[in-house]
Amino acid sequence: MQAVRSKVLKIASTSVPVLIQGDSGTGKGVLARYLHFLSPVSNAPFVKVNCAAIPGPLLESELFGYERGAFTGAQTTKPGRVELAEGGTLFLDVINEIDFPLQGKLLHLLQDGQYARIGAQEDRQASTRMICATNRNLDREVDAGRFRQDLYFRVNALTLILPPLRSRAEDILDIANYFLETSQARYGQPARPFSASLTRLLLRHAWPGNIRELENLVERYVILGSEEAITGELLEREQHSAPLTISVNEPIHLKKVTRQAVLDMERKIILRVLEANHWNRKRAAAALRISYRALLYKIRQAGLPPKRSRVEVPAANITKEVG
Repeated sequence: MQAVRSKVLKIASTSVPVLIQGDSGTGKGVLARYLHFLSPVSNAPFVKVNCAAIPGPLLESELFGYERGAFTGAQTTKPGRVELAEGGTLFLDVINEIDFPLQGKLLHLLQDGQYARIGAQEDRQASTRMICATNRNLDREVDAGRFRQDLYFRVNALTLILPPLRSRAEDILDIANYFLETSQARYGQPARPFSASLTRLLLRHAWPGNIRELENLVERYVILGSEEAITGELLEREQHSAPLTISVNEPIHLKKVTRQAVLDMERKIILRVLEANHWNRKRAAAALRISYRALLYKIRQAGLPPKRSRVEVPAANITKEVG
């Protein structure tokens, strides 16, 4: 990430198109805004277009606008996002979702700085910094015939690659604590610092949803006021996302593999029984037919929180946020 930051500082002052690549949830939109903030046009508009959220036939009119009478229902003239971003930054998110015919018009904008509203007779001149983002490998999209090669070369003048959260584990706790602080301020709800057991779960989770998944998880923790509300979710995901894999080309330590499978199943059962008994460990031990001391040991071994958090959220607050 320091390398990404260093590159951003070097290219922010230029007007060259930038392509941001990375998995969903890695913060491509945040990085695009940061680039705009550092640029000489930071006081000008920053206009974002989610190309995946707008149906193909409508995307052209959203980008370039249209003239009155250009088509049925066009009762007034409407400026497009390119025009709204004049003098500033146009951010095209999920650019790989743009239909092939529209890619040609986008190429014209990048090459000549010109575009035309739908139904217009003359081109307009654009002075806009363009930043694009994708969670796909555009080289493969080009090879598959879904993305124009000439457009790829245009948007790919400068590239920033955001790594997945799982590859920057040393940042997880810093980011989680940042979201803990901001979520408490946003919802006006105090929350306890993460316990040692929850910290271990955060560090070993694969984070397929990356930073967005971490932010949503911390928000739920603050709103619900209980670690159990998210530890069960993390453990459930862990079991589904980490299937047992065995290489037949290497010696198999059967006892070790079997023991780990048993521990994973025990963790899941203990968590369900604790939740069913409202985290009353004595009742849970009785339901599991083991001693209270044995349950405490297994809770520590499974990395579960030792007891239910006492921080509660007023019903009014929950209703307000959910509603």
